[in-house]
Amino acid sequence: MIDVRDIHSLTDFQRNARKFMDQMKQTRSPLVLTVNGKAELVVQDAKSYQALLERIERVERAEAVAAIRTGMEEFERGEGRPAREALEELRRKHGIPR
Repeated sequence: MIDVRDIHSLTDFQRNARKFMDQMKQTRSPLVLTVNGKAELVVQDAKSYQALLERIERVERAEAVAAIRTGMEEFERGEGRPAREALEELRRKHGIPR
């Protein structure tokens, strides 16, 4: 959640960039920068951004593994279909020529 104290105008950020950089490094919190009163940019220190990307990657990997497991379990219960059959059905449904 963004703290209202972390919302600043782009002009203020440009004038005080060093102060805001130090703040982001210390707090690990991003800043929301506004232009004409509307949120336009989010600025974050590189270390926190990298950590965010790594968390997203772990979640995506876990979701992919879970989906594969679910598919394998369904297939083992006889709920799946051969890929060729499913692809042929999609080809016919969408009028894709061979």
